[in-house]
Amino acid sequence: MSMSRRSLGLVIALMVLPGCMKDMGADTVSRFKGNGLLGSAKTEKTTPVAQPSDGLPTAEASPIIYALQQRPSALQEGTPYAQVAQSVIASDARVAEAELQVAQLRAKAAKWNWLPSIGPRVSLSSLGDFVTDLVVNQVLFDNGRKRAERDLAKANVEIAAVNLVDSGNTRVNDALVLYVTAQRNREIAAHMGRTLKEMAHFEWVMQQRVNGGVSDMSDLNVLQQKLASKRARASEAGEAATTALAELNAMSDRDLSGIKGLGGLHETSAQEPLAVIRARAQQGAEIAQAKIDRASHLPGLAANASGGSSKVTGGLEVTTDSLFSLGTMAELSALEVVRETSERKVAEAREVANRKVQAQANRLAAFRRQAQEAATLTQNAKQNLDLFRKQYEGGQRQVMDVVGVYETYASALETEIDLKYKAARAELELARLQGALAEGAQI
Repeated sequence: MSMSRRSLGLVIALMVLPGCMKDMGADTVSRFKGNGLLGSAKTEKTTPVAQPSDGLPTAEASPIIYALQQRPSALQEGTPYAQVAQSVIASDARVAEAELQVAQLRAKAAKWNWLPSIGPRVSLSSLGDFVTDLVVNQVLFDNGRKRAERDLAKANVEIAAVNLVDSGNTRVNDALVLYVTAQRNREIAAHMGRTLKEMAHFEWVMQQRVNGGVSDMSDLNVLQQKLASKRARASEAGEAATTALAELNAMSDRDLSGIKGLGGLHETSAQEPLAVIRARAQQGAEIAQAKIDRASHLPGLAANASGGSSKVTGGLEVTTDSLFSLGTMAELSALEVVRETSERKVAEAREVANRKVQAQANRLAAFRRQAQEAATLTQNAKQNLDLFRKQYEGGQRQVMDVVGVYETYASALETEIDLKYKAARAELELARLQGALAEGAQI
């Protein structure tokens, strides 16, 4: 038999060996069966997890990714919010998606880590001749390291998936904040335009009274200063609206300047915050890494063989990545508490997320209540203004009296507008904290 035939036979024998091995316990190297990129590592005795017809992972295969895919968006369809969200998602550079694809490819590579490793070995003999051999190594017993490597790759895919949804959620939030800012400043600018029109009329009346010697020039100067202040405020609001729209359009795949109004949000309090889902995904990665570190301190068993230019050789080898030292037992003890530590991190993430959500919900309720109170004050100011107008027309009030009351009304209306949009911003922030601004399946 030639060297090449013997080498080929050696490779075939070692590749068939894992399928012929008896069950050596929980730490025996096992095949990565039936779960696709996101499935759990299973032993050969375990039934593969069924996949749906579209290839997406089931709740059993990957509860985290399944939950992300099922997350609905809080944005109501057909509203301005939904139109803005669709536009900015369509134009996203999707860096997080690329990172997810990298993690999926690494998980796909880890899927086959139970197979033998094959590679060449080239050496220079003492006589100056090159010796080329084919080396095959098959791990037989590794204290669960290979399975933990597959679990770690799966956890990294889940972390990347959480980051993808979080990235989309943050992008939609940034776009909607810009949109709400633009709408607020548009409404403020329109309000200031109406105010300027009314104040310009008062200025004309005062100018006529000064020309007729009825009123003093100081009143006209004061009124003109008020007009200049209103013009500056209107200009500021218009520029802020233009800037926000320009930035929003830079994020979008189309011009969104024609969209106006606010959109409603569905109730999403039942959804688990993304921060908690990320903590659970990181928990899986930490536990898998701890298992890998533990296995590196324990002895394993591998079959290896080589053949080619030199004589075919083979045998069994006891392997270990780390030698024992005085600190080895302390390191193993530290790895045992990783699970408890990671569970505490999940509990802490849930507590922090719930605290933030509750605080934001209270802020939203406060802004809504303040907006209602401001609307009532605006109505009272309008009634008072109408009364002063009638008294002015009847000769019972001076122009500056009406101007003062009109300023009160205009200020109350501006406060009402401001609180309305503060409530809208608070509602968006609450949805962002809950991770409900972008639909998981759409991302």
